[in-house]
Amino acid sequence: MGVLDVSSLSQLTPVWDDIVSGLTVGVLVTDARGQVLATNDIAAELMQLAKSDLLTGTRPEGWQVRDDTGAPLPDWAELAGQVLRAGSPMSTPMVIARTGQPHSRIWADYHAVQVQGRSRVLILLQPVHTDVSHSRGLIDPLTGLPGRVLLLDRLEQSLVRARCRGTLTTLVLVDVHGLAAFNAEHGFDRGDELLTTLAGRLREGLTDEHTVARYGGDEFVVVAEHPNGPGEEFAEHVRRLGGWPMRLGRRRYQPVLRVSWVTTDGRASVHSVLSRAESQLHQHR
Repeated sequence: MGVLDVSSLSQLTPVWDDIVSGLTVGVLVTDARGQVLATNDIAAELMQLAKSDLLTGTRPEGWQVRDDTGAPLPDWAELAGQVLRAGSPMSTPMVIARTGQPHSRIWADYHAVQVQGRSRVLILLQPVHTDVSHSRGLIDPLTGLPGRVLLLDRLEQSLVRARCRGTLTTLVLVDVHGLAAFNAEHGFDRGDELLTTLAGRLREGLTDEHTVARYGGDEFVVVAEHPNGPGEEFAEHVRRLGGWPMRLGRRRYQPVLRVSWVTTDGRASVHSVLSRAESQLHQHR
């Protein structure tokens, strides 16, 4: 799909309407500050707003947008700036809540584009169906936890909030030591049972404000936001949650977990935070 120079949209409105009227997705174009420059009716309907509200930035009383964990999303200015700085697409689930109306679940894809030499953000909105997380590979099929793709998005949102609010983000990387040897001795079914049990412990032992994700074959990641202080105490809490003995079949097994953690004020990038946590973990192997 071509992108129009929406700075002259007043002359091109018929062309714009003709292009987007047949699309089955919501379309928005914003500037670097998050100001909506152009949109279509589907986007307004998905956002539970009038098109004029989208264009003017008006938000009715009782209208809220959150991520699928219930945490408030950064506003479009912050998201647009992040996408343009990174120069790469970003995707995020959104939940639209408005007083007196059912919640609307949306998947938003953000793309940095150049329109006649100007930096713009193209946002495509689609309703979230029940299987969207699995079909996009966002949910780990074994544990039901967010997978790597969704983790990266959640971590990015957490870093944005930390920068904007003056808070901290702590990422804890958890390695299940000796999983390959365990699988060789007891079989992959028992190994899968170990992982699902551990995933359940982490999810149940932490609050909905924490992101618990499957990062790799034998690794999990937990992301927490807090006002101050180092993340060492939280990392130890995560280790204790997962380290209790468990019964697998008829045998009692105590998992051996190795943990590393990184705390940042949000000014580090997603990949630098993960790389530092991985490096610290490997140093102790």
